[in-house]
Amino acid sequence: MGMVIVISLPLILFSILLGFGCYFFGRAKGRQEAYATAQVVGVPTPTPPPGTVDLQGYGSPTPQTTVFKPHDSDNV
Repeated sequence: MGMVIVISLPLILFSILLGFGCYFFGRAKGRQEAYATAQVVGVPTPTPPPGTVDLQGYGSPTPQTTVFKPHDSDNV
């Protein structure tokens, strides 16, 4: 019984120490990579065509067209 405690206790302590070391090393490396590289989330929005934006930055008024869903009787 004493031999089991002598062998397993250092192994348990070593594995806990190794786990904490890997955790802190990985956290530091991840933070270093986050600061070093720019994070690109997605594709940027395209610029609007010329003439569609007025001087105040608001979109120019465009005519509103209403599109209606065809009725079922039109399919007959």
